[in-house]
Amino acid sequence: MRAHQIMTRPVFTVLPEATILEAANLMLQRHISGLPVVDVAGKLVGIVSEGDFVRRSEIGTQRRRSRFLRLILGPGRAAADFVHEHGCKISEIMTHEPITVTEGASLETIVTLMKKNKLKRLPVIRDGRVVGIVTRANLLQAVASLARQVADPTADDDHVRNRIIDALGKKDWCPHSLSVVVRDGIVDLSGIITDERWRQAAIVCTENIAGVKKVHDHLCWVDPMSGLYFIAPEDEELAKAS
Repeated sequence: MRAHQIMTRPVFTVLPEATILEAANLMLQRHISGLPVVDVAGKLVGIVSEGDFVRRSEIGTQRRRSRFLRLILGPGRAAADFVHEHGCKISEIMTHEPITVTEGASLETIVTLMKKNKLKRLPVIRDGRVVGIVTRANLLQAVASLARQVADPTADDDHVRNRIIDALGKKDWCPHSLSVVVRDGIVDLSGIITDERWRQAAIVCTENIAGVKKVHDHLCWVDPMSGLYFIAPEDEELAKAS
């Protein structure tokens, strides 16, 4: 399997000039843990993740290094820490020159890069622009799908997948962090919904796409108020059976 067959799209992005608050709110609203940072031309210039919000002055979690360590690291490191902990713009806390993959990258390549660089997500790039993002959750879904021993994806499966993503992407109730895997016309839908009515709508929309034979529902429901997380009924039944 390749990156384009499991990646999440569309991808939510932010500009370098966006504020910390704007990025944090977008991540909370869309239930995502990372955002590619793009310039006005759409070119990838960085990435920001939950980890970049851990050491912040607003919550009193700035680094408190010993005097000896400050002496060893020097004033340059202290200055960089200060910017990261007090900066108001995404450009001041983001990771510059993030590691990326192309649409044709194999899952082995993706896993190797993630493990070697201790990453949880990789932007998928085409001509310098972000066309998707592969996360550990996408890899987990790929493993679960392969475990069903369904045939490898074909070129037609890719077309079906694209039509599903395009159709769902136009809906107000499109699941957050949508992931679609198609093999021999069998579809595995993953993502996050905040209203149970979205589940059936997403399934029906998928079933109406030409070439779809069956839909497996892995959509997780998150209560917007409490943050409680519930797996899909189909997955719950499988868990009980095992």
